[in-house]
Amino acid sequence: MARLRYGGQALVEGVMMRGRGAIAVALRAPDGRIVCETEPLSGTFRATRWAKLPFMRGLVVLYETLVVGTRWLIRSANLAASEEGVELGNGGVAVMLTITLAIGIGIFFFLPLLITRAALPSQEGLLFHAAEGVVQVAIFLGYLLLISRLPDVRRTFQYHGAEHMSIHALENGDPLVVEKVRRYPTAHPRCGTEFLVVVIIISIIAFSIVGKQPILVTVASRIILVPIIAAIAYEVLQFGARHEDNRLVRAIITPGIWVQKITTKQPTDDMIEVAIVSLEEALKADGQAVPDGSADFARTPYQDALDALAAEKAAGADPMTDGPAERAVAAAGVDDPVADGAAEAAPAVEAAADPGADPAPGPAAAVDPSR
Repeated sequence: MARLRYGGQALVEGVMMRGRGAIAVALRAPDGRIVCETEPLSGTFRATRWAKLPFMRGLVVLYETLVVGTRWLIRSANLAASEEGVELGNGGVAVMLTITLAIGIGIFFFLPLLITRAALPSQEGLLFHAAEGVVQVAIFLGYLLLISRLPDVRRTFQYHGAEHMSIHALENGDPLVVEKVRRYPTAHPRCGTEFLVVVIIISIIAFSIVGKQPILVTVASRIILVPIIAAIAYEVLQFGARHEDNRLVRAIITPGIWVQKITTKQPTDDMIEVAIVSLEEALKADGQAVPDGSADFARTPYQDALDALAAEKAAGADPMTDGPAERAVAAAGVDDPVADGAAEAAPAVEAAADPGADPAPGPAAAVDPSR
């Protein structure tokens, strides 16, 4: 069993795994190959001593997850759309994060407050804040149910399930192969969905302590308490991970497991392969041994994949619509394999697959450029 705990995040056609000192990303490129990259977690915050203190460490992890996760979410979307070279800098990521957080806080913290104030005459006491929490949960679940109907989001939720299943396999000492990973559930008690559920529970208690205040004080308290609530929620999840057999802990995490029925879906085998590659790369980046008997899927460095896609696009291939043979033909410089004739096109495909090979007579087999 691994000595370190691993967590992750679903991306567009991929998975990001977070280890102790690095993150690892694996993505399924439009041509079918698995693209991977590792990135050290060596930011300014992590280098400070207070970053490891209880309650502060949760904020550091949350910051890293938001910043790094957003950056790779953008990169994964670009790769899936074959828009290589389209990249947001640190400033662009910061602006996107600020807007996203502002919208999230407004919808999930302020909107429930306004609805509850309008619905209940009494605006103080635990009952009022419990009602506010119910409204929060209703908005949260409604949002998840709504977006889960989108095909692209559903695929992301499938990768989310693959991420959890591969971590389950690792934590139970199984080799990282599709058959073993497939046995495990898509829900995991340390999921980010679990984190959001705990945040809602803690916010009910925290806001009830603040009590009824003038509207400006209430708004300010909500903003100030958000990072504090997040830090407490992180410590609660860490405690829960160490005491998963405790009945109280199981009662606390059960609602999050239920919600994961929305945010995780059963993945396909090729999605599990991507999750396995991501987790294997994270283990290697942390200096951990990959479990014996684990799969060794072919993988391509991220930048190499971008360069290859750019070359194919420049040669006239469309990685979104052309198959491997068509891309190889385009890279070889054949204008039109139909017009030029099968006899002339087939050797060109062979040459594209292996520049050092002599053109072979006769029909050529389909070429897989990922090999």
